[in-house]
Amino acid sequence: MLSYRHAFHAGNHADVLKHLVLIQLLRYLGQKDVPYMYIDTHAGAGVYELDSKFAAKNAEYETGIGRLWDRRDLPEPAADYVQLVKSLNPKGKMRYYPGSPYCAENILREQDRMRLFELHPSDSKLLEANFRQLEAQATAEGRRTGARGKRVMIQKADGFTGLKALLPPPSRRGLVLIDPPYEVKDDYRRVSDTLSDALTRFATGTYAVWYPVLQRMESRQLPEKLKRLPSNGWLNVTLSISAPLPDGFGLRSSGMFILNPPWTLEPMLRSLMPYLVDVLRLDDGAGFTLETGDALPASRNLRRAL
Repeated sequence: MLSYRHAFHAGNHADVLKHLVLIQLLRYLGQKDVPYMYIDTHAGAGVYELDSKFAAKNAEYETGIGRLWDRRDLPEPAADYVQLVKSLNPKGKMRYYPGSPYCAENILREQDRMRLFELHPSDSKLLEANFRQLEAQATAEGRRTGARGKRVMIQKADGFTGLKALLPPPSRRGLVLIDPPYEVKDDYRRVSDTLSDALTRFATGTYAVWYPVLQRMESRQLPEKLKRLPSNGWLNVTLSISAPLPDGFGLRSSGMFILNPPWTLEPMLRSLMPYLVDVLRLDDGAGFTLETGDALPASRNLRRAL
């Protein structure tokens, strides 16, 4: 099935969590001079117009990035994220929202590499067009970014399958983002199977998985399966903006599961998550969970919720 379009949900609370975490992971990798590779298995269109018919239909960004846009009390990680979004909107009006590829493009250095997969035919074309525009803009401004060619490669392909050929990256440093639409139950199984295989090829890589927190069994079981994978450690964070709706529809909670996370991520999230809950909450059902541990039986689990 290829009916899912992320444009309907661009900038919502789930994107806030996902991109905040992604930016922190990329910043951490950039602290060393050694290059790294960023791989996005489900890249989407790269950039989204918030006044398009897709994004405007439910205006989900109003309860996500919209609530952070004018805040003057942003903690440093949130300020970093909001500033990146604002860089895409130089006139000050919130019109465009960056997907994960654009977030990475703004942070990756000249020596780093980005590999993007997108199977949806429309989003794949938009992704190509958006990166052509980035390259043209850089050329006009006299900047050499290497937006295409060796630095960035885009493939219209299944990212679950395409990931295998890229691991391990030449530098033995890398971050993989796995963010499927979960529109079919098989996506949950493929996430787990893909990560199991990836860890055998590139055991020291950092892997970040976004997932919806839903009532369905597959959603509840996914993080438990990922905890049992043979990594050097894991972190699981979820953000809920309200209690589940009575009819069970609508996404009110999502999570990011990171395998081999940097040591800096957990204390940052422990400090940041109460702020996000306070700003994004819709009712008293809002809250967060934060867990860390090993993939071994004697794992250490830390849980905190509001």
